[in-house]
Amino acid sequence: MQKIYPSPAAALDGILFDGMTIMSGGFGLSGNPESLIPEIKVSGVKGLTVISNNAGADGFGLWMLLQTRQIAKMISSYVGDNKLFEQQYLSGELELELNPQGTLAERIRAGGAGIPAFYTKTGVGTVVADGKPVEAFEGEDYVRETWLRADLSIIKAWRADTAGNLMFRKTARNFNAPMATAGKITVVEAEEIVEPGTFDSDAIHVPGIYVNRIVKSTINEKRIEKLTVRERA
Repeated sequence: MQKIYPSPAAALDGILFDGMTIMSGGFGLSGNPESLIPEIKVSGVKGLTVISNNAGADGFGLWMLLQTRQIAKMISSYVGDNKLFEQQYLSGELELELNPQGTLAERIRAGGAGIPAFYTKTGVGTVVADGKPVEAFEGEDYVRETWLRADLSIIKAWRADTAGNLMFRKTARNFNAPMATAGKITVVEAEEIVEPGTFDSDAIHVPGIYVNRIVKSTINEKRIEKLTVRERA
């Protein structure tokens, strides 16, 4: 099965549709699928539900899709310094399902593992638990959370082989790895594409069976969200 595509636009061709649910990898500004997001913007699809830890920053990442009002709902854990995200939510333009970060990660992992629901103590007694079943286990209350799955997962990898096996670097592994397992279709942009057998099998973070399409990334900005430097003497 041929998984390599010549461009980000080609890798998304025939997949996008209005009202779809998209998982978008990344943690802060690390590991964002920088090459695929602009192609979703160009496509003009709208009414999107996007599952992502955050929604980028000014001019970067998912912020582009907020600017064009293509996102109808965000399922995330962090608004951060994204003023556009904040404004659209507070004005009622954007629906937001806010999750504790660990709960969001586990909901995505559960979606990839085929586990429809699980119980966690996080959020018990807070608005996070509103409307959700709460049960006691060994005398402690736990709230039931449901899995998250998507029509499409867009992933940023450090290296991929042509069979779809993936490796990530450091923080960029967060959310990208579990999201790769939880989409009906997974499209990966990789900084480097190599031949099968290049990786030590113990170093593969996501096996190729989860990956449908791969493209070499065209944008690798590696932005720093909050630059901190020490004062010189």
